[in-house]
Amino acid sequence: MTNWYWLAFGLSFTITVVSTLVIRRLAWRWQIVDHPQTAPERKRHLHPTPLLGGLAVIVGSLSSLWLAAAWGPLVQPGFPPAFVVGLGLAAGWIAIGGFLDDRRQLKPGPQILWPLLATITIIVSGIGVRFITNPFGGLLFLNQWQLLPITVGGLTYQLTLWADLFTAVWLMGMMYTTKILDGLDGLVSGIGVIGALIVFLLTLRPEVNQPSVAILALSLAGAAAGFLIFNWHPAKIFLGESGALYIGLLLGVMAIISGGKIATALLIMGLPILDLAWVILQRLSRNRSPFRTADRRHLHFRLLDAGLSTRQSVLMLYGLTLLFGISTLLFHGRQKVYALLVLVGLMAGLAGWVARRASRRAGPDQLKP
Repeated sequence: MTNWYWLAFGLSFTITVVSTLVIRRLAWRWQIVDHPQTAPERKRHLHPTPLLGGLAVIVGSLSSLWLAAAWGPLVQPGFPPAFVVGLGLAAGWIAIGGFLDDRRQLKPGPQILWPLLATITIIVSGIGVRFITNPFGGLLFLNQWQLLPITVGGLTYQLTLWADLFTAVWLMGMMYTTKILDGLDGLVSGIGVIGALIVFLLTLRPEVNQPSVAILALSLAGAAAGFLIFNWHPAKIFLGESGALYIGLLLGVMAIISGGKIATALLIMGLPILDLAWVILQRLSRNRSPFRTADRRHLHFRLLDAGLSTRQSVLMLYGLTLLFGISTLLFHGRQKVYALLVLVGLMAGLAGWVARRASRRAGPDQLKP
């Protein structure tokens, strides 16, 4: 199985590198590029930069995944063929929506259609949160309310109200977290590498022991690492809509199929999730739509305002993600809850430090609201 681990990572890495080179040329040919003049207050790049990079991540990750499924070691009782098909179809929805958004700059309404379709596809394929590990002991089951089964085209799906609803909210939340986080070169792709490797190490623990999830994690880690070569500042290509959504989707799915490890995913993605929640609350307090507006209130922009460079800001967020990701390997049960509380405190302290630094740099008359 160890050889499969190396193959999963190496294959996805190599295919993504090659795919990125091809897609970058196509993006230039089709003029699917991000022009900094469209939002100079939020965009850091100085020159037009190709989009569509997420398609390379999807191609690299799925190629590795499907090879493992075709040759056998991926498909196990805990990872049936329906999961592989569901992931492939969900990635297809995201790829289509991402291509359309990168090319036409879709409005928020049409944008949300594609991750919704991906989420529904994942749920129908059988991937869902049936229970959550209670950090204080035992399990919290969500599959008590089962409705009548639905049969379409010979396929039967059992609708489970609370489990499916929780899964939908979880996956949409993870996708939009990485989507909104994608504001600095290399940030989302690097966090994708870190998050996937943390999940891989988690699956190697004797009490987890899920080789199929390990292969899925390494397929994502290899693809994100291959793309990061081109996405590191100054980026030669951007993830675009599809890449940011796909990385969030897979991190969310892996948290589910590894046994309801929601606390683990919350620790890995804790900072961007808390940042997203804080920005939403700020926008609501000002009677602004939390999803139809864009500004520089996110932590990664605040770090820039505080005087850090793009690379320094990204490396700081990498370090914090890695720190709390490693804590998931060391802590158990209620210890993870305490780690989450520490993360909340750290986020508050970091926000205060950034605000003070930005205030001193801007001066009282120039401080941005």
